[in-house]
Amino acid sequence: MALHGKVSEDEREAELDINPVYVREAGRQIPRYKLPDREMLPDTALQVVRDELILDGNARLNLATFVTTWMEPQAAQLMAECFDKNMIDKDEYPQTAELERRCVNILGELWHAPPGSAAPGCSTTGSSEACMLGGMALLWRWRARAGAAGGRPNLVMGANVQVCWEKFCRYWQVEPRMVPMEPGRLHLTGPEAAARCDENTIGVVAVMGSTQDGSYEPVQQISESLDRLQAERGLDVPVHVDGASGGFVAPFLHQHLSWDFRVPRVQSINASGHKYGLVYPGVGWIVWRDAEALPEDLVFRVNYLGGDMPTFALNFSRPGGHVAAQYYNFLRLGFEGYRRVQQNCQDIARYLSGEIAKIGPFELLTDGSDLPVFVVKLRDEVAGYTVFDISERLRQRGWLVPAYTFPENLTHVSVLRFVIRNGFSMDLASLLVADIKTQVGCLEAHAHPAAGHAPLVPAHLRQPFSH
Repeated sequence: MALHGKVSEDEREAELDINPVYVREAGRQIPRYKLPDREMLPDTALQVVRDELILDGNARLNLATFVTTWMEPQAAQLMAECFDKNMIDKDEYPQTAELERRCVNILGELWHAPPGSAAPGCSTTGSSEACMLGGMALLWRWRARAGAAGGRPNLVMGANVQVCWEKFCRYWQVEPRMVPMEPGRLHLTGPEAAARCDENTIGVVAVMGSTQDGSYEPVQQISESLDRLQAERGLDVPVHVDGASGGFVAPFLHQHLSWDFRVPRVQSINASGHKYGLVYPGVGWIVWRDAEALPEDLVFRVNYLGGDMPTFALNFSRPGGHVAAQYYNFLRLGFEGYRRVQQNCQDIARYLSGEIAKIGPFELLTDGSDLPVFVVKLRDEVAGYTVFDISERLRQRGWLVPAYTFPENLTHVSVLRFVIRNGFSMDLASLLVADIKTQVGCLEAHAHPAAGHAPLVPAHLRQPFSH
């Protein structure tokens, strides 16, 4: 008969270490706001974190975000292989720097930079940083023009701009001159922009793809209004195009549209590689018309990483995987591939907006004809529930559809926004339509509309609340 001795505590710990998941931590509280007293198995730590992340929403069903939620496995593998490369260390990783340079040149050509201009540009952590850099270049150029006689600088833009522009104005003490939205005008137009410009205006921001409703602002019209302003008052006001989303859509779907460097007054353009550039979150781009548009004293040169390294960025260290993935997409898709992807997104957006418009209570404000993005509101006669109720009920099914109010002057208008990205299929769109019909039917059944109002949803779509 075999003899069994007493198991020591060290041996017991060794046995527990064999279990790949939970046994070692059985009965112990995982600390959340301080370091644990000792290490745990990697598989255990992985599972603990994964368990908590289950509570997040499903990114593929997120119609709120503009950022990419699906990439090919090959691109994800490439990014993982480059995560340990510091993008800013161009001397140690010269080929990653070369890929960045190629991407800037590809975008300069895509956005019709003047031939032979060697349009400067760089990658960033996203469009927010890129907008900051574009704004800084406008501010420095205005300072050079205005000299000591300049007053407080201002920047003209629509109230529909992304919040990064408000941050820029606050951080750099620039007066934001916001043009409010009005019924029938949901973004900036030329006359409104020119009316707010003066000798202290550093520039006008034109948005190619408003986050509020997906519409393009008329860059050509804005430029022509500024041309007239210069002829009448001698004010030469440059334009920065915030193409966070549209910079990767308009070149492929709206080639006739004049919005980029073909418009002489446009001095810089930013775009998000991690939106319709089809890269996972973490990369943006900015390109200037020519070297003159980027003041030299904004460019820093350091040599402590080896070699002479010019840099213009608010951020410093970041992984090179996003730039590699952007270049992968450019090679993988080419012009025609990008066109097909963006066209598919727009086809789904137009289908979805059309189907939702057929559901009784909804009124389309945009339909996805610019960006593959659209917004809807409830008709004025709808009572008993709001778009916020619809958003909340859709969330119970996993759909993330944001509800919000428009900015100043239209704060009484509440909308639902639908953002269609690569990876959101026509099949998912049809399932979403069915769920919207069901949830609206439930809300209709429990609403108390004013007397005399006919039901807005057919009877066969109304279902009782599920518990």
